Amino acid sequence: MNTRHLFTLFISMVTFFQTGCNPGRGADSNSVDTTAVKEVSTIALPEERRVLTEDDISLKKALQYTQYTLDDQYPYQDTVRHFQWGKIKAGIAHLENAVAEGGNWGVLSNYRNLNREAPTIEDFVRNDYGRVSDQYGVERYQSVPLFSTHGDTTLVRYGRDGWLVKVLGSDTTEMIRIAGVSLEGEYLLPKRYLISWGDSIRFNKVIAVDVTNQNIATLEKSGDEWHILSMNPATTGLHKPPHAHETPTGFFAIQEKKEKMYYVKDGTSVIAGYAPYASRFTNGAYVHGVPVQYPNEKIIEYSSSLGTTPRSHMCVRNASSHAKFVYDWGAIGQTIVIVID
Repeated sequence: MNTRHLFTLFISMVTFFQTGCNPGRGADSNSVDTTAVKEVSTIALPEERRVLTEDDISLKKALQYTQYTLDDQYPYQDTVRHFQWGKIKAGIAHLENAVAEGGNWGVLSNYRNLNREAPTIEDFVRNDYGRVSDQYGVERYQSVPLFSTHGDTTLVRYGRDGWLVKVLGSDTTEMIRIAGVSLEGEYLLPKRYLISWGDSIRFNKVIAVDVTNQNIATLEKSGDEWHILSMNPATTGLHKPPHAHETPTGFFAIQEKKEKMYYVKDGTSVIAGYAPYASRFTNGAYVHGVPVQYPNEKIIEYSSSLGTTPRSHMCVRNASSHAKFVYDWGAIGQTIVIVID
């Protein structure tokens, strides 16, 4: 029963006790003292918060980075590519709804299994890379174990490093209860897999990556509007076992920054070069500039492969000056990466 139904019931009860239940009270018995009813009726009821949709999100172009800027629609080979503003607005609406609900924020964390490899899930499958995965396609490697909230210690699924959640509280000294923002439902997980950001976080910056159209946009909230700060070509991850992975879609939080992100030659531990101005959002996936391959060391500004087809190992490549813009602007604890297809 909602608040208004309870309020109506309460009014009916007040009226009942004012009039009484005896029909034979005389001619004046129909005269009811409504003072109590009037007083009750002035009580302010809390308004139900309206759930936002993409139609409620207002976007305005206010470009701060103006190099290599793409149009809303632009030609690519024999087709037309575009920015999927509808999907981006839907993602922002989802974020706005989560922010409006308040609560304590957290980020799932297990980069390179630093917090211990998750247990093996029942009925696992092996993906194209030979790795254990759950029914949702999330690999065990670098992921977080999410358990049932029913206290039966059942491993339900894996959570990606970098996923955004709400922290609901501790069930035990070892386990913590979370509600998904990047995923649906409530789960328990060991505390070591969670970075807690408290209740003061207000995400007002978004990096939108489109793996279908191979573009990237940055947006920042200003008043009731979201301002589009840049619209650029990008190159995302390629599904190519055993080393290259596609960039996963979903909601992620910027967790870490490296002015130089060193990478190794496939299948070895030998450093092959670095990517400049790297902002990490999940596993080994960064938004970064054009890779520099040793023995070269000077930053490369642009590559003709940007905005064409996926070819990264999971990362999102940009023009290096745009990657620096993102690096300087996209603060940890304020910036969400929304990857759409």
